[in-house]
Amino acid sequence: MGIKGLTQLLKQKSPECMDHVGLYTFKDKTVAIDTSIFLYKSLMNVRSKGDYLRNAKGEPVSHIIGLYHKTIQFLSLGITPIYVFDGRPPVEKSECISERNAKAQACKDKMEGASDVEKLELEKGSIRIKKNHIDDLKRLFDLMGVSYIQSDGEAESYAGELCRMGYVDAVVTEDMDTLVYGPTLVLRNCIDRSIKRSDVVTSFSYETILKTLDMTAEQFTDMCILCGCDYCPTIPKIGTMRAYQHIKHFGTIEKLIESERFDVSPEFRERYPKARKLFAMYRDTLDPETIPIHKSTYQSDNLYNYLVSECNMSETKVQNSLKKIHR
Repeated sequence: MGIKGLTQLLKQKSPECMDHVGLYTFKDKTVAIDTSIFLYKSLMNVRSKGDYLRNAKGEPVSHIIGLYHKTIQFLSLGITPIYVFDGRPPVEKSECISERNAKAQACKDKMEGASDVEKLELEKGSIRIKKNHIDDLKRLFDLMGVSYIQSDGEAESYAGELCRMGYVDAVVTEDMDTLVYGPTLVLRNCIDRSIKRSDVVTSFSYETILKTLDMTAEQFTDMCILCGCDYCPTIPKIGTMRAYQHIKHFGTIEKLIESERFDVSPEFRERYPKARKLFAMYRDTLDPETIPIHKSTYQSDNLYNYLVSECNMSETKVQNSLKKIHR
């Protein structure tokens, strides 16, 4: 879900924090990638004739081909990607996960008797990441010589700390709650729809956000919790703009509650301190010397055979794309 309305708030109150730049400007940089976001997008969007891309056995390979092309884009521009996989989610997110699972099941239930067009949309809503999807990608990255990290928590949290501590130069994600973890720079697909180039991304500077909003890191976290996040319920009648205004006025959630001007549920009182801790769960806990990063050596022939023989990709397309790795 991310942080409700955060992008629009930053557009209004901190337009200086964002920039639309060519991805090529990150040549020789290293980026941590929140894998699950792009895995979902590949599972939903990489289609052929209204169905998943499948291999000769009828097995879906949409996710493999989607992440392969994304990785090629980075490598062709001289950018080093490190993919970060989700570990076990915190218990505070169980309610959010249950809601997502229920929605996915509801979509599956509605597919019976639906038209072909309706089935496509319902199928998108029913997609959940499974272990075999993760295993497929790890095999792909091993063959490509691309590093990855299996985190023990949420990928965006781990990636955010990698960036904050300087292990990587930016985090690539579509989930705006990544900013709450304090990464120096977040990259996402370009949010300016007037820009049609696929190689342009929108960058968000954490330092500029704090400076232009005139907030501390702690106040920014409190504002995002009030906006609405995965770890905590919201306070009635406090939306994104009011969350900003109230933190500017009160300074902290505690002082907002002490004012007794708001209908604050016992659940919110119990969970907002835990949300704060979760947004700082990796802060100063990762040792650069012991990061569990999985590295491998590029296996050109094996990668080619895997993509052509097992994923049914075009020989010509694979040959052309592999040339980009060599460059």
